[in-house]
Amino acid sequence: MNLRYLVLVLWIGFSCGKDNSTPVTPPPAPSEATFRNPIQNGADPFVYRKDGQYYYMQTVGNRVDLWRTEKMSELNSARRTTIFTPPATGANSRNLWAPEIYFLNGKWYVYYTAGSDTEEYSQRTWVLENASADPTQGTWTQKGRLFNPENDNYALDGNVLEHNGSLYFLWSGWPKGVNKVERQEIYISKMGNPWTLTGKTTLLTTPELNWERNGFGVNEGPQVLKNPQGRVFMIYSASYCGTDDYALGMLSLREGGDPLNAADWTKTQQPVFTKSPSANAFGPGHNCFFQSPNGSENWLLYHANTNTGEGCGERRNIRMQPFTFTSSGLPQFGEPVATGRSIAVPAGE
Repeated sequence: MNLRYLVLVLWIGFSCGKDNSTPVTPPPAPSEATFRNPIQNGADPFVYRKDGQYYYMQTVGNRVDLWRTEKMSELNSARRTTIFTPPATGANSRNLWAPEIYFLNGKWYVYYTAGSDTEEYSQRTWVLENASADPTQGTWTQKGRLFNPENDNYALDGNVLEHNGSLYFLWSGWPKGVNKVERQEIYISKMGNPWTLTGKTTLLTTPELNWERNGFGVNEGPQVLKNPQGRVFMIYSASYCGTDDYALGMLSLREGGDPLNAADWTKTQQPVFTKSPSANAFGPGHNCFFQSPNGSENWLLYHANTNTGEGCGERRNIRMQPFTFTSSGLPQFGEPVATGRSIAVPAGE
């Protein structure tokens, strides 16, 4: 048989015969895990991370709830526990707002705002304590009201600064002697322990700029932020929350500065995060910060309204997005990410 003919016959036989091998299907290209804003309904978000767990809180109104999750992008399905139900009457029985949780001196502490069932402008700051390793377990005990006798007045939105081995408490309130809504300012005092303020009270910022005075003058929701080099910033919410122009401002503590010396803080003259109608973000504010599970990313958590004119009510929702620091160490928040847009989950989830 001619060699070329033999080769042709063998080729035809193999090509026409049944192939019993398993076809190899290339694996699909890996898809990046994403989420979309808003991540859940609510207002006044705060999160604290310890031992790989994120402990999250927001205003509920008639109690204090605590969420626990390993993945902030899945907050809406996180385990939720009620850790405090107020008494039926009394000084802390109504309007429970803006709780924040911290692990300080080996115990857990929650700072929340609450008022009286009989007095309209009675909002003050209260402290809960829990010695359990897991704050969703154990017993939360009431440590009482947190205040400085120098300015024992309307007080809300407490936040803790840990700096150079000392604790400081920041809050929003009214000037001493004022008994009606005129303006809200931000104050700071040193903490003798997690439930006691000591020494002087310092006024850090008052609503003096036009963009801080929409509706009426408000500086509230102070949140401490430290850059990778340890420089301290205080991000706060400005203007009345019932307006679309609720926004974020910033104070910077000079390097080596004293947190109790107002002259050591510098206010940025323009807001650092504002509304974006094209992104369905109206009145963005009352923020906090967290790092991704692997520590490589910084994230901004805040509330906003989806539509114009929705005010300070139940239509507010929680959103999050990454941010960066500039080469000079300043936080750069950018603009609100549009609702419904896919965002890559925090690195390490």
